[in-house]
Amino acid sequence: MKKLLLLTTGGTIASVSGANGLIPGITDTEIAGYLLEQNLGCTIESKALMEIDSTNMQPECWVRIAEAIYESYCDYDGFVITHGTDTMGYTAAALSYMLQNIAKPVVMTGSQVPIHYENTDAGKNLVDAVRFASEDIGGVFLVFDGKAIHGTRAVKVRTRSYHAFESINHPYAAFIEEGEIRYNKSVSLLRGDAEMKLEVSLCPDVFLLKLHPGTKPELFDFLRCHYRGVIIEGFGLGGVPNQGRSLVRKIIELLQSGIAVVMTTQCLEEGEDRTLYEVGRLAAGELIISSKDMNTEAIVPKLMWALGKTDDLGEVKRMMETPIAEDITIH
Repeated sequence: MKKLLLLTTGGTIASVSGANGLIPGITDTEIAGYLLEQNLGCTIESKALMEIDSTNMQPECWVRIAEAIYESYCDYDGFVITHGTDTMGYTAAALSYMLQNIAKPVVMTGSQVPIHYENTDAGKNLVDAVRFASEDIGGVFLVFDGKAIHGTRAVKVRTRSYHAFESINHPYAAFIEEGEIRYNKSVSLLRGDAEMKLEVSLCPDVFLLKLHPGTKPELFDFLRCHYRGVIIEGFGLGGVPNQGRSLVRKIIELLQSGIAVVMTTQCLEEGEDRTLYEVGRLAAGELIISSKDMNTEAIVPKLMWALGKTDDLGEVKRMMETPIAEDITIH
């Protein structure tokens, strides 16, 4: 019989009505109690790590979750983490980078409706997550609405619907239907025999900038003085303005100041490629990091993770452009 650890962090799934709206208030033992009633064929123990709305999730919280898994790694066969949906994609990706070579399943889930509400999706998501965490696989996954998504590929694309998450630029890992798991045979779910490593030295000094027509170049002067890494969501394949309010020179100045720069696209699918258009090539210096087909939820924690390991821009670029945990498929 598999032994699982349930880690709770708050979120909608654990929320109750407060004076100013929904707030987390349901305990880990209450959530674990619901699971124990389902006779899922495994032993479940629980631990509350935090009790927050996921809007308040911070990089330091990711570290707490990763450390809790690492400290209990030898005592359990799998892990389930309940989490608010709004930033769950970021946390799933962050854990994918901090828990290197993990050979057991770490499964994140949550709900769009609190667990004690009549029309909740929490019960199904919890049961599916436990079933997936009981499998003989390794890695970080997000399970929601009957789908299992690699931790580096999950993006919340709907604010209210039960099918809130999609796997972007990558196939779903598996589907869970009526208690049965149907794997996608085209994706990797197993890990090798290398020892699991905990890598939690994160640098949170990362800024995400979404360009719009009229973005002021002067903004980059502030970024240069306050951040170690800047992620720029350009237009289309990753283009940036080179006429009028041109941003090209300011991007070069960031690099010259030792700031890591990642170019990505505002488009949700198919990734960036700055080689096709002039507006992309002019901002394609050799130290600029290509995000390829990574999603923003993965780029942000991966850059924090890389900058936490080194100040060398060439090494940061190498780490960012190296596929980890299925985060890149375009080479």
